[in-house]
Amino acid sequence: MPRIICRTCGREVYATAPIEQLFADERRCPRCGAPLQNDRRGPDRRREARRVNPPEDPGPPAATPERRVDERRKGPRRRGDAGHRRDDDWIE
Repeated sequence: MPRIICRTCGREVYATAPIEQLFADERRCPRCGAPLQNDRRGPDRRREARRVNPPEDPGPPAATPERRVDERRKGPRRRGDAGHRRDDDWIE
């Protein structure tokens, strides 16, 4: 399958025929309307996949005990900049 690209917006258009066999309106990018061109880059030059999953899935990590024993907040929250409290004469 030929690689036809739009150099304006970067879209790769999938076609089953080479760009020379397409009609004039098919040679335009469907996204931006710029003329399409053949991709200048050659075939993929990688010899092997860059990232490969390990052959065996180790599964989820073992459960670790939680380090925090007590709650972080010892007392009630402060009233500070929390805004208006709803239990004071609040009308909806």
